[in-house]
Amino acid sequence: MVTMRTVHRNLPYFQQQLAALLGNTSLSVKIICLAVSIGYFVSFSETAIRLLTVTPGYVFPPGFRIWTIFTHWFVEFHLWEVCVDIITVGLCGKLIEPLWGKMEMLTFFALINTSVAFVGAFFYLLIYMFTINTDVLFEIHIHGLAGYLAAVAVAVKQMMPDHVVVNTPLGKLTNRNVPLCVVLLSFLLWLVGILEGTYPTMFTTGAILGWLYLRFYQRHSNGSRGDMADNFTFASFFPTVLQPPIEVFSRVFYDILVNLRICRKPVRKYDFGAPTAITISLAGSDSHDAERRRQIALKALSERLSKTESSPWPSPTEDFKPKAENAQNMSSLSSLTLLDIVETPEPATSLLITVDNPTPEPA
Repeated sequence: MVTMRTVHRNLPYFQQQLAALLGNTSLSVKIICLAVSIGYFVSFSETAIRLLTVTPGYVFPPGFRIWTIFTHWFVEFHLWEVCVDIITVGLCGKLIEPLWGKMEMLTFFALINTSVAFVGAFFYLLIYMFTINTDVLFEIHIHGLAGYLAAVAVAVKQMMPDHVVVNTPLGKLTNRNVPLCVVLLSFLLWLVGILEGTYPTMFTTGAILGWLYLRFYQRHSNGSRGDMADNFTFASFFPTVLQPPIEVFSRVFYDILVNLRICRKPVRKYDFGAPTAITISLAGSDSHDAERRRQIALKALSERLSKTESSPWPSPTEDFKPKAENAQNMSSLSSLTLLDIVETPEPATSLLITVDNPTPEPA
């Protein structure tokens, strides 16, 4: 009774915060939130659960309830799950949709949810093959947006990896650490009985599938695919101590995906049109990494210039010629870049050669 009074007293505040969250979002975000809210009330029907959620024993032939792959995402069994879903989708409308666009956000939403449902059903089918437990096939229901929440955490890590979420006694928790923390927390809550067994499966699957899409397949406005930045490798999701062995595993897995033609090798472009240097670019590399490299180059150049300027001046009795040579060296030093420059005559036309990367990039 006290709880209902508290909820009723704070209801206007919740309505105000919800209106502020969804006020300036697109129609698609509002429809998703409305569908999740309706799905919560639908979940009180056992028949609706069987017809709308993914049951591993029915989604494949002979049952072949293929439509459940497209309907499972808006069915939630608990009110707190609905609140988490609405907050996450609303934040996506505020943060991700302005950067990606409406169609890309909907593509990401649909692709992750359908893939999580299919891969999760196949995973439980494999468990049944090893355990011969029919409950795995017919008593487990894959539902909700847990997989999408994990994929959103991966997307936020890609966009703002160093943003501090919270300060803890053990250190700062940044967006770089959130995906792994979410997966580990889902396993912990499952072990203590708070979450269902499908949640760790969906969180893990959603995080991996979200990373695969953003790493190799997402199209960008410049025509490139994926994000081959060094700070978005699979090993970067783990602590520094664990990254070397995980990087070895990810390289092997990446080679398998390339051989199966699921992923493609990145392409390096060599531009010989520049008169003073060879410019090498990697498709899908992050512009922030390029800016960081330029800042490092400028810093190195500044240090070299300061060392040259701090050198002792020649005495008045010395010949003027070394002084002129010194000025000429300073003039040539100011044109240095991060790359070693080989002086070549400027060609009449620009030549661009594109070759496959001889060694596979770390996944």
